[in-house]
Amino acid sequence: MSETSEKPYDLEERSFQFAKSVRAFLKTIPRTLANIEDGKQLIRSSGSVGANYIEANESLGKKDFKLRIRISRKEAKETAYWLRLLDTGTSPNVESTRSELLQEATELMRILAAILRKSE
Repeated sequence: MSETSEKPYDLEERSFQFAKSVRAFLKTIPRTLANIEDGKQLIRSSGSVGANYIEANESLGKKDFKLRIRISRKEAKETAYWLRLLDTGTSPNVESTRSELLQEATELMRILAAILRKSE
């Protein structure tokens, strides 16, 4: 995913790095019509994970906070969906990167779900 195997503890930074990694990954896959269209969706959803988390941290109250966390979790789930749809071609390295990104999307979903549970 990034240069180091250590993931940032700060969720804002971690989600930012995730979105950057998704963008770098998209440059390595075949440029088919489907990949271009799915890639656009992937860029939007991966960036929305962190953007909505930042908004949650600047929320106007508990209800707003929980809504933004839910949206962030939904965007992480959507990101995993778009990642799964992409055609990575025949390169095992590209497929390996996709698996890492899928794992990170899943971890982000779990972290956000835990935050939501604790905020109840």
